[in-house]
Amino acid sequence: MKYGEISLRALEPEDLELLYEWENDTANWIISNTLAPFSRFTLKRYIENSHKDIHETGQLRLMIDHIADNRTIGTIDLFDYDPFHRRAGVGILIAPEEYRRRGFATMALECLIKYSFTKLMLQQLYCSVLSNNQESMALFRKTGFKQTGIRYNWIRLNDGYLDEHLFQLINPDA
Repeated sequence: MKYGEISLRALEPEDLELLYEWENDTANWIISNTLAPFSRFTLKRYIENSHKDIHETGQLRLMIDHIADNRTIGTIDLFDYDPFHRRAGVGILIAPEEYRRRGFATMALECLIKYSFTKLMLQQLYCSVLSNNQESMALFRKTGFKQTGIRYNWIRLNDGYLDEHLFQLINPDA
């Protein structure tokens, strides 16, 4: 799926080392609520099973490619897919610092929204963003998500707690 300067694509076996690097970067753990590293074996099995349908697994991970540079720059996920209520959670990561704040996350999210609402026929998408991640909050607001709540003192850090902001996007055509 192409959108502006990026494309979203399915996982490939060649993505193993990138996923291993990104999933085991402790700077990303607070965002993904990860507490322990992932093995290559676990990620390889995840990639091998990524061909399964979102209806079977409840999730969909897509890689974000920068078209001009022919480089994979991140991932975008649907998770906690609920076909009865027609909703799913969204997560996104633009990993290389030099590709952040250049609009690629917006393009990827807009593409995923369109896919989710027109192909998966979802009624809503939602996400959670930590209070110290103003850029992500701006991204979700820019793409139409509305803040619907706050979980106070939700994420524990070594020196205190962070609030978690809840956002939703309702499909206007559902």
